[in-house]
Amino acid sequence: MNLNGLIIGLATFLIIGAFHPIVIKAEYYLGTRCWPLFALAGLAACIGSLLVDGTVLSILLGVLGFSCFWSIVELFQQRQRVQRGWFPKNPRRKD
Repeated sequence: MNLNGLIIGLATFLIIGAFHPIVIKAEYYLGTRCWPLFALAGLAACIGSLLVDGTVLSILLGVLGFSCFWSIVELFQQRQRVQRGWFPKNPRRKD
């Protein structure tokens, strides 16, 4: 029995699900200026994906890397959602 597909599927689901609140909190506390952190993390994960030997770990690092890249887009969309009033704005942060 090969469980690799189920492991990858579950881990991908969890990675993508974890980035939703991460993006919301990052925009709330840091604004959109933290996008380079997501870019660097994505780049590091993608490079790691190329360097590791294990197939499952390589795939999961690739998923993590591209989830970081997609979070950059979501970060700017989250800013728009805050401006529309769909999410609370951080009163302490000056834009």
